[in-house]
Amino acid sequence: MRLLASVGCLLVLAGLLSSAVRAEESFVPEWSKRAVWYQIFPERFRNGDPSNDPRLVDQDGSWPHSQAEPWQVHPWTSDWYRMQPYEKAHAGKDIWFHLQRRRYGGDLQGVIDKLDYLRELGIDAIYLNPVFMAPSSHKYDAYVYQHIDPTFGPDPEGDRRLIASEKPDDPSTWHWTAADKLALELIRQAHLRGIRIVFDGVFNHMGMTNPFFTDVVKNQQASPYRDWFEIKSWADPATGKKFEYQGWFGVKELPNLRQDERGIVTGPREYIYAITRRWMDPSGQGRPQEGIDGWRLDVAFCVKHAFWKDWSRLVRSINPQAYMTAEVIDTVEANKPYLEGDEFSAVMNYNFAFTCHDFFFARRHSIPASEFDSRLREIREAYDPQVAYGMQNLLGSHDTARVASNVVNADLVAMRDWHAYCEKAKGTNPEYLTRKPTPEERQRQKLAVLFQMTYVGAPMLYYGDEVGMWGGNDPCCRKPMVWEDMEYEPEATLPDQRPAPQADPVEVDRELLEHYRRCIALRKARPALQVGDYRTLLAEDRRGLFAFQRRLGEEVLVVVLNNSPSRQRLEVPVGGGSWEPVLGQGPVLKARRSGRIVLNLEGRSGLVLARRTGS
Repeated sequence: MRLLASVGCLLVLAGLLSSAVRAEESFVPEWSKRAVWYQIFPERFRNGDPSNDPRLVDQDGSWPHSQAEPWQVHPWTSDWYRMQPYEKAHAGKDIWFHLQRRRYGGDLQGVIDKLDYLRELGIDAIYLNPVFMAPSSHKYDAYVYQHIDPTFGPDPEGDRRLIASEKPDDPSTWHWTAADKLALELIRQAHLRGIRIVFDGVFNHMGMTNPFFTDVVKNQQASPYRDWFEIKSWADPATGKKFEYQGWFGVKELPNLRQDERGIVTGPREYIYAITRRWMDPSGQGRPQEGIDGWRLDVAFCVKHAFWKDWSRLVRSINPQAYMTAEVIDTVEANKPYLEGDEFSAVMNYNFAFTCHDFFFARRHSIPASEFDSRLREIREAYDPQVAYGMQNLLGSHDTARVASNVVNADLVAMRDWHAYCEKAKGTNPEYLTRKPTPEERQRQKLAVLFQMTYVGAPMLYYGDEVGMWGGNDPCCRKPMVWEDMEYEPEATLPDQRPAPQADPVEVDRELLEHYRRCIALRKARPALQVGDYRTLLAEDRRGLFAFQRRLGEEVLVVVLNNSPSRQRLEVPVGGGSWEPVLGQGPVLKARRSGRIVLNLEGRSGLVLARRTGS
């Protein structure tokens, strides 16, 4: 704790404790309305410290439950579907077995090393997929919540010894491991750059190797943790009855924490409260600027509302400006109970992703501009007026195919048809195209990104989308990040190990990256795009044209999108004045007497105009 106090004394950052000036009090933190988010899957982002690379034994307890040798840390720059010699040595095992066993060595030092890259990209907030100790690559199967995975830090062996010396449910015995301290350093370094950090809280279930559950398995009803989990039956040699428990959606690697009318029951509830305090106020001295800035809550719909109401009060008591976003992939109506002010600040806005998919990406089953407009209005107006500005507007995540591959495969299955999408939008489906997008498909991605960065809500990028990465749903959306300083093998292999029709080069798409940078920079430079009012100006179905206005005080911007393949001449009702392009090319436009501006726009392109002051 003394170390944490000294770290806190070094951290002097204006604005991280108190919010910006607000027009009104809101349960949506003001900073979150202005944020551009970046989601990082730590094991695949950057290997900043090869000395901590994971071992085969570290994945004991995770699917596919194989400790068979040979095994090695996988080459970062290798062809994704091509099996390496160590993998081919396992006769009869296909690529899907090996993809689950692969580890690439991404760690927290890698994230620290690339904070300047994120700052230059224009990122304000990072959502980290789980970093707590766990055997899988995704780490949604936590061993404990109080410690960062040792393979993410500088001293895995030392960390394991410290963790083994603790009583896992007694905070007074908890140490700060080297990986824990590195996480605090990541938070400090991010805050110094004006970047906030949000951790992934997986509080519905834990991993099957966690010490509480393994004690239950060993001691059955004599375990002090017997009430922590959903136990269906206890082992009874006399009757032959077996020990059975409920895993998340039947997944035995993920035993559910038990719930009653208050949600998660007392034992695990107090444990979750303790780790919440630990990571939000590490020194325990009321200095939340030293800790994380909020939480993303995994499968929040699986936990009763009563728990979230109590937990969110705890979170806000520690840091009133903490951000809480829930994973609830459901209808707009189903999201409402989570967003009434006493639970979450936002949800991951999958309905935004579905709507963009249907308008920008789909061909045969695309929706017209008027329906695009009405669906957006439904999402925007469903909740407290402040909620729309803080919603995480994503186009893809670790649970979807990458945005580039969503464009390529848009007509295979609608993203909105979630359960079918999760089955079909992946490399195991022989109909799924695993190739790189064409230039025309990239234009669709660019147009969607322009909209994402100018619309109401907080845009969120999934790591690597900005450099052009592609891939189907889990696990193929979790490839190692593509960096400029590495040379990658082309993707020349299909999932069934046949040669691909053509080898796709794997490299940073500089033009796409620059497009992301320009769109993000515009958003950050124009407050009206962050927190301004919204008004639709044009939704023309026949030609796929859409235009809208963002306004904050005297600052007025108009965004015009041509979602057709052809050059279009169009008139946009702006009300008068002179308009200067601030993204896209063209002359200054003066409104006609009718209050309209006339412009020509290339196919699959957009233009952002700002009204000249005094016009």
